[in-house]
Amino acid sequence: MSKRVVIGEIAMELRQLQQSFDVFDEAAAARLGLNRTDLRCLDVVLADGPVPAGQISLALKLSPAATTTVIDRLERAGMVFRSPDPGNRRRVLVAATDAARSAETEIFVPVGQAGAQALQEYGPDELAIILDFLRTARRVQEEQTARVRTLS
Repeated sequence: MSKRVVIGEIAMELRQLQQSFDVFDEAAAARLGLNRTDLRCLDVVLADGPVPAGQISLALKLSPAATTTVIDRLERAGMVFRSPDPGNRRRVLVAATDAARSAETEIFVPVGQAGAQALQEYGPDELAIILDFLRTARRVQEEQTARVRTLS
């Protein structure tokens, strides 16, 4: 098989992989009774929390008002709570609730475990190539996102 054909197949697999991520996120959001933006916010809080709302705004590229609306919805859903920042009285931190941690354990931890199990089939050199490819793919995607944002 030629290099060009293999690159085309890789491109198609990446497209299908992205679609499978989208389908998974839709299923996870539906299971939790959230929309996709709320799910993205919950991911930031679970990964980095407790976090100030401003950090969530930056991560999701939302205005402060839109971020407040998302946090309000997650708070009503029992997924996050706000608390004063002990280091800055003017700032509020957003943290995951026990319900959010349970959802993480039920929905997201098994994905990581299954992925880690699947990667056991590869040797260290192959894993290094996979890691390099993923970093390259993310860099290309970020560059293309920046390019699209500059289009008028």
